[in-house]
Amino acid sequence: MFLDERIVTLFKRNAHHTLTYWSVFFSFGLCIAFLGPTILDLQCQTNSTLSQITWVFFAQQFCLLIGSSVGGIFKRTLLTALAALFVSALIISVIFAIIPLCNNVLVLAIAMAVSGLAMGVIDTIANIQLVTIYQKDSAVFLQALHFFIGFGALVSPLIADPFLSETGCGNHTGNETEVIHHFRSMLRNSPIVEHSIPLSNLSHGVEKEESSVHYAFWIMALINLPVPIAVLYLMYREQLIPCCPSGTPRLLDKDELAMESQQGAEGPAVEQNEHEAGGHGSIFSCCQNDNLRELPLSFFMIHILGGMVLFMTDGIVGAYAGFVYTYAVAPPMSLPHKTAGYLASIFWAAITAGRLLSIPLSYRFQPVKLLIFNLAGAIVTVLMLLIFYTNSIFLFVGTCLCGLFLSSIFPCMLAYTEDILDYQGCATSVLVTSAGMGEMVMQVLVGSIIQTEGSYSFLLCGMIIACIGFILFIGLLLFHRMHRNYLTGTSKKSAMVEEPATEQNGAVKTEQIDIEENIQESPN
Repeated sequence: MFLDERIVTLFKRNAHHTLTYWSVFFSFGLCIAFLGPTILDLQCQTNSTLSQITWVFFAQQFCLLIGSSVGGIFKRTLLTALAALFVSALIISVIFAIIPLCNNVLVLAIAMAVSGLAMGVIDTIANIQLVTIYQKDSAVFLQALHFFIGFGALVSPLIADPFLSETGCGNHTGNETEVIHHFRSMLRNSPIVEHSIPLSNLSHGVEKEESSVHYAFWIMALINLPVPIAVLYLMYREQLIPCCPSGTPRLLDKDELAMESQQGAEGPAVEQNEHEAGGHGSIFSCCQNDNLRELPLSFFMIHILGGMVLFMTDGIVGAYAGFVYTYAVAPPMSLPHKTAGYLASIFWAAITAGRLLSIPLSYRFQPVKLLIFNLAGAIVTVLMLLIFYTNSIFLFVGTCLCGLFLSSIFPCMLAYTEDILDYQGCATSVLVTSAGMGEMVMQVLVGSIIQTEGSYSFLLCGMIIACIGFILFIGLLLFHRMHRNYLTGTSKKSAMVEEPATEQNGAVKTEQIDIEENIQESPN
């Protein structure tokens, strides 16, 4: 079979939970990709300049980072985790519905900030719950989880595209229409625009066109609405809704009874280990743990280096998706604007396909092997793009390869670090926070370098960032070996302590047997 019976049995046992967590990540992807293609219409709606409307991007990304950092506090019980997911998914639908009513850029930025908080909570909680359920088998299911981000990111621009205004705020013709297409394509792929271009400069002396983009937001709100309903239904199935009467608990089959017995036997030890290591809490709860002083240096370095690798790789994803269009239309590539507009779509499609392809690969290969392959492949691809920097065909091929190689690094790194730490550390919160921070920082950094040094620096920045990420990953492998040696030494010490006690008990038992034999042989 494609998957062995154990993996299939695990999925069947937790299918409802797993499908629900996958669906909330669809909401995440739906919300993260809609701003690009609709930003020009939102600029018209809020009567703002481009420099003002770009604060909307910053508000969403910054609050996403905050939500990812604090999202772990909701993982303490299943009730709090599902309640947080329900509220977050519902908030996303509400934000979609009220965006057409935001006629001020500050109000729109606040709405995007709230949606960013909800997205951050979803990002952390869904990852933590899947890792908690599947633990050492979580790699397959994490790949599928992150596939739904790419799927949602593909759906939202497709929904918005038919309702976008072709001429911005006015009926432009000739060169003015070309300018509008240029800015739409640029803004669709780049959240960093530092030029302040008043709306009146683009629509001078023309009649205002009525925008219908609000229909796109309402459609996305309706499409996302089944997600919080699915979370609420899962809470009902788990009898976690206080106002609903508790139904009859379903009978456990043999496998589940065996698992419950095993968990009951191992429960105290697991709870003790989770308490000692901090568990999958937020970053702040991890830092406040009183037992951190007893942990080795390798424990902290695994968290730091794993987070830094994702800081670099997710930064490449954000920067490439944001500025590949700008690079393509500038010399020496100088592609037509319409042709260059396909590059970002190809990149996201490759990420989605790569995450889908990684589901069977993560079952066949260890996460560390996939990480080495993907990081090396990303470096080689960017190097080839640098060499063939005037070849437009290879730009499309390289964009596709970049998306494929970068697609599964995050879920593989999550599975790898959690496996190293025996699912007792704070890796999930650290990695999610680091990835979000890298995407936000690298977009700003690379955008400013491109503006000052030229378009060729786009690929050069990608090469440098990828090489730094690979060097950090080598360091992570070294500290993994140190941590494994530490755990081995600790186990040997425990065994040496237990061995004298075992020998002493054995000697006592032998002495008792000798006494009994002497008693039996002695005459009455």
